[in-house]
Amino acid sequence: MKVAFLATDMVEQVELTRPWEAVEQEGWEPELVSLEHGSIQGMNHFDPGDRFEVDRAVAEVGADDYDALVVPGGVANPDMMRTRREAVDFVRAFFEQGKPVAVICHGPWMLVEADVVRGRELTSWPSLATDIRNAGGTWRDREVVVDNGLVTSRKPDDLDAFCAKLVEEFEEGRHAGQRASVGSPADRSA
Repeated sequence: MKVAFLATDMVEQVELTRPWEAVEQEGWEPELVSLEHGSIQGMNHFDPGDRFEVDRAVAEVGADDYDALVVPGGVANPDMMRTRREAVDFVRAFFEQGKPVAVICHGPWMLVEADVVRGRELTSWPSLATDIRNAGGTWRDREVVVDNGLVTSRKPDDLDAFCAKLVEEFEEGRHAGQRASVGSPADRSA
């Protein structure tokens, strides 16, 4: 199994490294996809962490290249990525193809921007609750929420549960219930 990790500068380091390790422990192949080639800066909350080499730029890949997607948090990481159409389209394509997706902390901003939360139940860092509700989702204050192939968690303290559910959902593969939002622009044009 090949798993895309979509991240850029200011990614919360542990939200990248712990799921990455969980994927590797399963014998799967993780690949770091970012906005540009080079490396990205990890963060330990507000302090700079390690730098991570990018495997592929998001403009060069598609959901067809992967079996699953992980979007780590960090406040600035998803905030920067959601302004780039190719990153938003990349995320949305996983839902359109029914592929499993795992997102933690501030990462659900990418889901809101991709218009894939409508009619779904998820969690996130608490400050995103209003954004999720406004996008038509149901926000839950839980360690981990699973909704038809979508795994979400709130924060680094939830990583054990997040990684366990990520592995479980990824092993299941495509989910019939994994889709773009009900009533989304793509659905209305069909």
